[in-house]
Amino acid sequence: MKRGWKQIPIAAVSWINSTEYKTGSWRSFRPIVDYEKCIKCMQCWVYCPDLAIKWNGEEINVDYDYCKGCGICSEECPVGAIKMVKEV
Repeated sequence: MKRGWKQIPIAAVSWINSTEYKTGSWRSFRPIVDYEKCIKCMQCWVYCPDLAIKWNGEEINVDYDYCKGCGICSEECPVGAIKMVKEV
């Protein structure tokens, strides 16, 4: 018998925004920004699910305390200015 959504067991969901606790230690890969390639389109900022991309008015920066290394910023960058590098 195929199970429907009503048969899925209830699970805990965090009600705390990811900016309220540091999640950067979960990361296997970290985004590195090539500022010479960056066109400041802010697509990385728009798509970052953890609000780890910061804009200081001149350039983007990654807040590694909150970045989980998902790579969405790298995938969404239209000019390839963000590369995912393995953590050491």
